[in-house]
Amino acid sequence: MPKVEIYTKMFCPYCVRAKHLLTSKGVDFEEHDISMGGPKRTEMLGRSNGGTTVPQIFIGDTHVGGSDDLAALNRAGKLDPLLGL
Repeated sequence: MPKVEIYTKMFCPYCVRAKHLLTSKGVDFEEHDISMGGPKRTEMLGRSNGGTTVPQIFIGDTHVGGSDDLAALNRAGKLDPLLGL
């Protein structure tokens, strides 16, 4: 299974939704809380080509996008293969 990373902020309902979907599939992920900015926020901006909204989700080297993008992949049946499930 590829490494899954998610950049989040406190009290973000979209972040909660994305993490719930990943957890429901039994996926372990590394969460980076960027609520206070810092180097992880800068890292996220670089990896997401300037995406400033959260969550920003990465599966392996693939930038998935946000919560809606993750849910759309799931509905289309494309999330499980990307996750190696």
